[in-house]
Amino acid sequence: MTAPVTTRTSADLIRAEEPVLAHNYHPLPVVVARAEGTWVEDVEGRRYLDMLAGYSALNFGHRHPALIEAAHRQLDRLTLTSRAFHNDKLAEFAERLAELTGLDMVLPMNTGAEAVESGIKVARKWAYDVKGVPADRATIVVAAENFHGRTTTIVSFSTDETARAGFGPFTPGFRIVPYNDLAALEAAVDETTAAVLLEPIQGEAGVMIPDDGYLTGVRELTRRKGCLFIADEIQSGLGRTGRTLAVDHESVVPDVLLLGKALGGGIVPVSAVVARRDVLSVLRPGEHGSTFGGNPLAAAVGTAVVELLETGEFQHRATELGVVLRDGLTELVGKGVLGFRARGLWAGVDIDPAFGTGREIGERLLREGVLVKDTHGSTIRLAPPLTITADELTGALGALEKVLTRD
Repeated sequence: MTAPVTTRTSADLIRAEEPVLAHNYHPLPVVVARAEGTWVEDVEGRRYLDMLAGYSALNFGHRHPALIEAAHRQLDRLTLTSRAFHNDKLAEFAERLAELTGLDMVLPMNTGAEAVESGIKVARKWAYDVKGVPADRATIVVAAENFHGRTTTIVSFSTDETARAGFGPFTPGFRIVPYNDLAALEAAVDETTAAVLLEPIQGEAGVMIPDDGYLTGVRELTRRKGCLFIADEIQSGLGRTGRTLAVDHESVVPDVLLLGKALGGGIVPVSAVVARRDVLSVLRPGEHGSTFGGNPLAAAVGTAVVELLETGEFQHRATELGVVLRDGLTELVGKGVLGFRARGLWAGVDIDPAFGTGREIGERLLREGVLVKDTHGSTIRLAPPLTITADELTGALGALEKVLTRD
């Protein structure tokens, strides 16, 4: 007989997953059972500092009291109606999210990939109904090395062969240009272009930050060419970079904003397309939807997330602690770190391959009680909860120094 879950060790649980779970992830060998704030605990009671924060889904830490309270309160009243009916939480969520982002209307969804798919549909519909692009001719310009999700349509414009290989035929209608290259972008935009879809900072690529003025240039170009600017802020948004949105660093307001991850507070999946009124107004009943999109539980948690961001506290923390992060990483350059890119509490750290792969560094840090995630060979990503303390952050950087200097 299989032992009860409560008596299984981490090794038992990892072995138990092997025959019954699809192998679409390669997680570090840690089995998390509890979490609070910036710390998680495995089934044996070992504690780890979370320096990944669910790829920014946990910007406010694990089980933030205000978010947990909002979820509990709503669980006791109403969880799901579907959009077949109105619910008493959705209007406030949409009003406050629109005000926070400086845009007009909200299309609530669930996952980040669903928000991207929705943004693509909205842009195409806008191109046909408003811009006058001939039917089925609309194009969307995207950047190489992007990461917008893993649905069939999205991997159609990925340049990551791991995400693409074996999943064709691919969806047409996308043009790929180099990131951070305004000349290439301008050359790709023509009368069929519905939108330019970009991450203001490319997360999965290794926290790639464009040159100053790039986002301003994209905004100017899209206005001049008569197409939409869609900013995918699913990872970069909601306080991570020291501003509410990464585009705020250049005072840019896109036509369409894609949000997710942190919008659900690490409790429920919540995403949204937030846009100008004339853009989202192209949708009519029956043309797009989601059973769980805009459900009362999600709206209640999402509203509580917006309330936290309205204070400016988390943006301020990301800015102040970002200095600690950058200073600590600067000290490690030449000591196992080849270089890094950082904005706010978000960094991509390039490890000297002589010291190990990103995966190997992640495994060594795991043994030191710190959780990170590798990407692209020898790069690791650091994205701690915005609730982290300076001492905790310094401790994580000390652990990184230790694993890089170990004989």
